[in-house]
Amino acid sequence: MTVHLDPAPSRHTVPVHAGGPRLLADIGGTNARFALETGPGRIGLIEVLACRDWPTLAEAVRAYLALPRVAATGPVRHAAVAIANPVDGDLVRMTNHHWEFSIEALRQACGFDTLVVVNDFSALARALPHLDQDQKRQVGGGTVRARSPLGLLGAGTGLGVSGLIPADAGYTALQSEGGHVTFSPANEAEVAILQYAWREFGHVSAERLLSGAGVELIYRALAHIAGGQAEPLDAPEISRRALAGECALCDRALEAFCGMLGTVAGNLAVTLGARGGIYIGGGIVPRLGARFDSSCFRQRFEAKGRFADYLAQVPTFVITAPYPAFVGVSAILAEALGA
Repeated sequence: MTVHLDPAPSRHTVPVHAGGPRLLADIGGTNARFALETGPGRIGLIEVLACRDWPTLAEAVRAYLALPRVAATGPVRHAAVAIANPVDGDLVRMTNHHWEFSIEALRQACGFDTLVVVNDFSALARALPHLDQDQKRQVGGGTVRARSPLGLLGAGTGLGVSGLIPADAGYTALQSEGGHVTFSPANEAEVAILQYAWREFGHVSAERLLSGAGVELIYRALAHIAGGQAEPLDAPEISRRALAGECALCDRALEAFCGMLGTVAGNLAVTLGARGGIYIGGGIVPRLGARFDSSCFRQRFEAKGRFADYLAQVPTFVITAPYPAFVGVSAILAEALGA
């Protein structure tokens, strides 16, 4: 599937959808990303809105549709939303943001004929087979085995998890909430971090540590364990200082994060039998670049005792495409519309 990210598609773009342009949305706990698909694979007019700036998702959608460049393409009748949340029934309450809504009420409020709402990582998983070589970067060894399951995880505001299971001529995307499994420490340092985290949370999930807030929690825990006082830094600043070589504690926090992610990725690989590879998205890891490649991630990914040789054959990839979820959510909407 070839996807063109057009800077300014119009109703004259060829080929076009017979039913008019389609709205695609990727909603996380921090940002709401919107785009229009004017024809098969013709995705453009991408805008990123801060979730905190809008009281409801409906208002954010209407704000995007009211943008002059978007409104000029004509009425939008069909839409699909990928959201960082379980989707089970009509009512959606976001885990990492205050938005909640009825899917049917949202459809009516925005004037859509069709509205499909799916889990964001289920949509991202659907995009994996369509990623070109320049839209992903392999970390470590391993070789893709055709027609095998693929695993997906990504740390951002939360920790998303999904996978693709071969089915008939294609794949089935898993609707997983694997980010909420109980965190499992792999060494004494992580036991100490977990003990610190228990002071704040009765249940420490993988997401509590493998997320933006998790980077901050790891940083505070390491400062406490060392007998010091942590500066009040947010995750982007911790990462910036680590990458710039300005703060040894920040670098240790980032390294601990990468190691923990390696363990979780290895768990996902053996759980799914993901010989097709493990893919890493989200807002944190793709920004780390070479620092992630040189971290202990891959060593921890393979550190499964008797299954080390098995995991050494499973490739791991960082997704570098700028908006990969749009490709998956486009495919899901096309299936719903039969075209």
